[in-house]
Amino acid sequence: MIDAILPQSVVAAESFDDPPAVLFPEEEAVISRAVDKRRREFATARLCARRAMAALGVAAAPVLPGPRGEPRWPDGVVGSMTHCTGYRAAVLGRAGQVTSIGIDAEPDGPLPPGVLGEVALPEEQELLRALAAEDARMCWDKLLFSAKESVYKAWFPLTGRWLGFEEAVVEIAPAAGTFEARLLVPGPVVDGTKLTGFSGRWLAEHGLVVTAIVVPSAPEA
Repeated sequence: MIDAILPQSVVAAESFDDPPAVLFPEEEAVISRAVDKRRREFATARLCARRAMAALGVAAAPVLPGPRGEPRWPDGVVGSMTHCTGYRAAVLGRAGQVTSIGIDAEPDGPLPPGVLGEVALPEEQELLRALAAEDARMCWDKLLFSAKESVYKAWFPLTGRWLGFEEAVVEIAPAAGTFEARLLVPGPVVDGTKLTGFSGRWLAEHGLVVTAIVVPSAPEA
């Protein structure tokens, strides 16, 4: 499913259930005391990561969480993982071709009461009202939330810093299946250019909302 919104520069693996997955000892140590739900999503996400590594031609390796829970990839690999009820995925690319990746998946349903005001700026809430007036079947608030999650996952490997929901404004293009995120804080310098935002794509299928951002590396001079 997620392949449909990804460029050819990356590879993906996804799962709609939790098949048996063997963890590396280092991963097992991380998850040894977790409840069953957390253990299953952790293990299947890493199974997807290993499948994506194989597709990329990279040897299987443990994927351990960093200080903020971000996945730490093997040298030369850039990637992102996501998991929600009924879905797990990993998307990887080579560092020479891709600078950063952010993906997110959410159940296609409205945000819980009170959450929208915490994640959406006033101009975004106005956009959501306009989108809902055009198509009330789509949960635009959940799509906005997912897009912001992808923005954070693409941002963090470039900066090592937190990015709040209020520090980026997202505009959704419904017909194109794309979104643009404009940073409201100074962005990092990537390949000699200051990053001011992210471009992403989205898809709503199989009861899920999926968003993806792939930041390409600048071509060598």
